[in-house]
Amino acid sequence: MEISADKVKELRQKTGAGIMDCKKALTEAVGNFDKACDIIAQRGLAIAQKKSGRSAEQGLIECYVHTGNHLGVMVEVNCETDFVARTPDFKELAHNIALQISAMSPRYVSKDDVPAGVEGDPSAICLLLQPFIKDPAKSIQDIITETVAKTGENIKVRRFVRFELGY
Repeated sequence: MEISADKVKELRQKTGAGIMDCKKALTEAVGNFDKACDIIAQRGLAIAQKKSGRSAEQGLIECYVHTGNHLGVMVEVNCETDFVARTPDFKELAHNIALQISAMSPRYVSKDDVPAGVEGDPSAICLLLQPFIKDPAKSIQDIITETVAKTGENIKVRRFVRFELGY
């Protein structure tokens, strides 16, 4: 089956995957765009799982102050190299995570960080389990996994702090 360059380009724009990965996924999916998206997502998840054991000591601290200066967030997002920390994809991820913290007020990074005896819905109090505010069909962990697939490096949210006047 012949795969058009326009279809490959469209899939690349939607997923952020490489050109050859998009072409292979479309070929494997026999031209079905949605199935090709699923194939790329599965490959991205496999890449993320493979890289999860790697050390992530570089990265950046993203700050966000909401309009009116009544709410502020600082989040440390780590990756393996400073090169990836300077990429637009990584910077956008860090900014989106800061916005998420600002909007949804998580108390912990992951379920593993919740102390024994703390009550609450894990998808409400744990950042990585929360639905992403820009696309509720995905969790924060899902958007991190997508960025891992794009950058080829392990990415971790190390810690965050949220300040709100009066609290």
